[in-house]
Amino acid sequence: MSIPTIVPGKTRVGWIGTGVMGSSMVGHLMNAGFAATVYNRNRSKTEALVARGARWADSPAEVARQSDVVFAIVGFPKDVRDVMLGAQGALAGAAPGCVLVDMTTSEPSLAVEIYEAAKAKGVHSVDAPVSGGDIGAREARLSIMLGGDQPVIEALNPLWSAMGKTIVYQGGPGAGQHTKMVNQILIASGMIGVCEALLYGYKAGLDLPTVLQSVGSGAAGSWSLSNLGPRIMNNNFDPGFFVEHFIKDMGIALDESRRMGLSLPGLALANQLYLAVQAQGMGRNGTHALQLALARLAGIDWKNRG
Repeated sequence: MSIPTIVPGKTRVGWIGTGVMGSSMVGHLMNAGFAATVYNRNRSKTEALVARGARWADSPAEVARQSDVVFAIVGFPKDVRDVMLGAQGALAGAAPGCVLVDMTTSEPSLAVEIYEAAKAKGVHSVDAPVSGGDIGAREARLSIMLGGDQPVIEALNPLWSAMGKTIVYQGGPGAGQHTKMVNQILIASGMIGVCEALLYGYKAGLDLPTVLQSVGSGAAGSWSLSNLGPRIMNNNFDPGFFVEHFIKDMGIALDESRRMGLSLPGLALANQLYLAVQAQGMGRNGTHALQLALARLAGIDWKNRG
């Protein structure tokens, strides 16, 4: 199969899913000189991009008909299956040589399925989940974890570099998704630590911003502490990444761990705690809303603390 040469102003880019992450990511591609065709189930979420010059398409298949490289970043594996493999999915509209890129955090097995279906049609497929949240998306500082055929992935370097800073090839189809599971397992236990530490500091009567100055740059420092810690202190639980999507990710990782015969009790605990967060009506909050649920266990009304 031919591999496209990526040239700003010539290569046509398609984008499916213009939510919190996707709108920033395709915006960077447009800033780099790539013409974009966009689709979202809620058309209103594409209006700002269309106002900047993107074209609207009424289905993922239509996006692919107008594109050389099609990116998707949607919510759940069932959404990935629909926008990639459905009757009006991107593969249905993709010409031979087109590249389909799924940037959703999804199932490794689905990434392999899409790869095989695309290959049978002469189409390339790459799994490319990201880490960095809404901040990384806005600042084009995402970590992009890549699975698929290495020559195809290398050909897309001008596109990766417009969206991210840490761009690493992990292996064949599904390897990007497996790497993202490693990332999510690390975050799951890490968020428990961040929230419990801030609860402890508060209960001990410490000034939390001052505490963060001491611990944030040492061995206990982390992206979650530095970026989400201040949000927690300021009662800003707006989503960079939705709780309900994180639960989905942990479910995938737990399923994969069971398939491999692994016991991951820390991940299982985090999953149960986040299910409690969702049950308390915070599924559309950011992952740091775990603080509110843990505070309730301690009898603390975090948002109204003195």
